[in-house]
Amino acid sequence: MRLLTALLFVIVSYNVENLFHPSCDSVNTDSTFTTEGERHWTYRRYYSKEENIARVLTNIGRWDGVDVVGLQEVEDALVLRRLCRTLRPNEYDYVHYDSPDRRGIDVALVYRKARLDTLRTRPIPVPLQSAEGEISTTRDILYVCGVADKRDTLHFFVCHLPSQLGGAAESEWKRMAAKRVLQQAVDSVRKDNPAAKIIVMGDMNSGPKDDIQGLRNRMTDDVFKGKGTHKHQGRWTCLDQFYVSPALDSLSSVRIYEAEWLMEPDEKYLGLTPKRCYKGLRYQDGFSDHLPVILDIKRE
Repeated sequence: MRLLTALLFVIVSYNVENLFHPSCDSVNTDSTFTTEGERHWTYRRYYSKEENIARVLTNIGRWDGVDVVGLQEVEDALVLRRLCRTLRPNEYDYVHYDSPDRRGIDVALVYRKARLDTLRTRPIPVPLQSAEGEISTTRDILYVCGVADKRDTLHFFVCHLPSQLGGAAESEWKRMAAKRVLQQAVDSVRKDNPAAKIIVMGDMNSGPKDDIQGLRNRMTDDVFKGKGTHKHQGRWTCLDQFYVSPALDSLSSVRIYEAEWLMEPDEKYLGLTPKRCYKGLRYQDGFSDHLPVILDIKRE
């Protein structure tokens, strides 16, 4: 059992890959994950997906449960309400805002109500306009400020930066634009309190870099060399990352949750790869194409 005197919080960042509700959303133009879509996304498959994600988080938290989860690729409040009930009825709540992402996938924060009192929350829009005037949309960054155990104020930023669709180099300007927005938001918190406890988490859609001034990317630690949270064409990369402010750096440790039951054989590139819900168009009742990352924070 967790010793509360030693450990403040267990925080998870998890891209759950297409956690869609089967009903057709009139606002969302992507009908792939509906009962009539090409994935044949039935309610039975949806319920199983929710249970699988809850199983992952339950195993990470063990007896006490996880305290905070930053989620990426969730569709709406419906899937979050069900996930909270599936985890532990009446123990969890969530923060979510609908964003302008063209596929209708958002970020969210799920938290244990007994451990965190939310003070302020807001979505941070990420405007994208290329040098040629191209305008596109992406997920908002989610900001949540809360008090942990009535004593520690924490500032969370949950991100899902623009993908590498069209090529890593060609799409890099979009991720750079999102990180400029993130930097401004972090600077605003640090201006009010230089010793603020800040946690940035999420799918950055590129390898780890120390590129947010005032924070350290914990996935650049030597322990993660050769490891990753996502596998593409046989190569592991830590797309999913945690940045922390100096006030939390020495109090925190990071790990990738690499449970064997989350994996399947990589038939093309050998070794193992995360077991997805679909392999191509074939349903296989898996989890996600990403592995969760965990930030453990100890008390001062």
